[in-house]
This record gives sequence, structure tokens and C-alpha cells, in this order.
Amino acid sequence: MTAPLMSDRQGRYIDLQVNGYQGVDFNSDQLTAESLHQACEHLAADGIAGILATIITDDIERMASRLSRLATLRAADPFSQSVIWGFHVEGPFILPEPGYVGTHPASAVRPANVDAMQRLLDAAEGLVRIVTLAPEQDADMAVTRMLAAQGICVAAGHCNPSLDELDAAIDAGLTMFTHLGNGCPLELPRHDNIIQRVLSRADQLWISFIADGVHVPWPALGNYLKVTGLKRAIVVTDAISAAGLGPGKYQLGDQSVVVDEQGATWSADRSHLAGSSATMPQLESNLRREIGLTNEEVSRLMFHNPRSALR
Repeated sequence: MTAPLMSDRQGRYIDLQVNGYQGVDFNSDQLTAESLHQACEHLAADGIAGILATIITDDIERMASRLSRLATLRAADPFSQSVIWGFHVEGPFILPEPGYVGTHPASAVRPANVDAMQRLLDAAEGLVRIVTLAPEQDADMAVTRMLAAQGICVAAGHCNPSLDELDAAIDAGLTMFTHLGNGCPLELPRHDNIIQRVLSRADQLWISFIADGVHVPWPALGNYLKVTGLKRAIVVTDAISAAGLGPGKYQLGDQSVVVDEQGATWSADRSHLAGSSATMPQLESNLRREIGLTNEEVSRLMFHNPRSALR
């Protein structure tokens, strides 16, 4: 079983998906102890109790190297340990098809494999708390079962499983869906699509949303929350190094990302979104203003539910 990693440091928010923050890219091969500490200071100043530092799809050895670097730098800094509760591994076992693959490099996407997954877990030194994969890429749900047996939260995302495949994954230990409404094409079949399938299983899954108004329009987010109910929904930023910094050019691993005047984070060719520039305080303001949530409801989505999902 994965040992508890949560600290008792105070904060208003728990963010389960943070790729970087305030100019620091957690997917950088040049990440330093100083830059990691600075990112954690900014996160704490914005009211963060804890995050999962997120590593996205790349070659397995490069992902392992980045996880190892994060683990080593975190271990050397007690303050970083108090902010970074663990890691979220997003990929590489996702769907490589356009739209579903999102900003992940399709060339590095691969079917789920127990040995490759173990390589990543070993590199992370026991700090992996969530793995996002595509159930249809996991033959016989072998990796899902392996992770669930170790107490690691298995999330579906960047995927398009049939309802039968989704149910099989849930039976094998899948407990979450990553940023519903994203990691899928702009155009989908009207009725039988991944969003509708996941919503039909909302009573069995934690479902996360990026509540920035860019990734999911407000009317859609309001409708989704009515279906999921607030007991099972989680708000994440999916923040990249641009978080809190405004328009400009930034990095996410090997990729260049452009943040526009509305705060949307685009790939260099403007073909798809690439993470988010939002902060948790901004998302809280959005939820109050656009969805009309109360203090208690905001706290459930941004603190209590993500904390419960990690137990």
C-alpha cells in the first residue's frame, strides 16, 4: 500500500494536477532545487495545502528521469515536501488519436504495460498517488489492477473506452476520471460519447474538472456538476509554468505554450489547449461568480473531495 503523504500544513486548496507554477516547469529536465522551492512558495502563498506534481507523457526513460529528479529535489527540501504530497503520472498509456491525446506527444504514447509502469513507480520512490491512463489501452486491465492493489488511485483520461470497457476498468479498481470535458475532440457524437458515458457512472467515480471557463464553458460545467453532484466532483487547475503570470510564451516539457489575453493556454500552432494558466484562487472566484457556489460547496470541490480521493 502507498504510505500517506499528506502534511498538516494549513491551506484552502488541494490541487491534484499541477504541471508547474509561476515560471517553473515540473516537466523540465533542468528543474533545480531552488526553482522547485520557489514554485512551492508561490503555491503556499496562493492558499495551497498540497498538490500532486504532474508528469506528462514522454519516453518512459525520460518520464522516469523527471520523476526521479522531482523525488530527489523534494526529499532535500522539507518545505517542498509539505507542499508536494506526491505525484500524478498522466500518460503515457493514453489514446494516441487526435483530440483524445491532447497536448501529449502522440509519438510517445504506448499501450499500458506492467513493467513500464513499475519502472515509473520505482523512479518516483513511492510518491505516485494518481496514474491517468486509457482503459482501452490496458489489456485485461492489468496495470489498473496492479496500481489499485498498491493503493494508487487509477484515473481514466485522454481516452474513449466503450461503456463495457469503462465498467471493466471500474471493476478492476478505476476510481477517477481526469478533467472531464477535456482530452477529447472538439466534436463528438451527439449522444454516445465519452462525456456521457462517464457521467452515467458518476456515482462510482471521482470526476475532476478544470473550472477556468476555457476548458469547459460555464453552462456545461454547471450541468455536469448537477449530474455528478458535489460529493464526487473535484476541481483541478492542470496548471503549467504559466500559472499566475499572464499572457506570454512558456514551456511544458519540450513544448512551447502560448497564453493569450483571456488566459487560455494554447499549443504553439493554436490547435489545442495545453494545460492551464489558472490558479486555485481564480478558480474559486469563478465558481462563486459563474456557478453560484457557496463557501461550503467550494471547499468541498477544492479541498475535502480531493483529500478524500487520496485516502
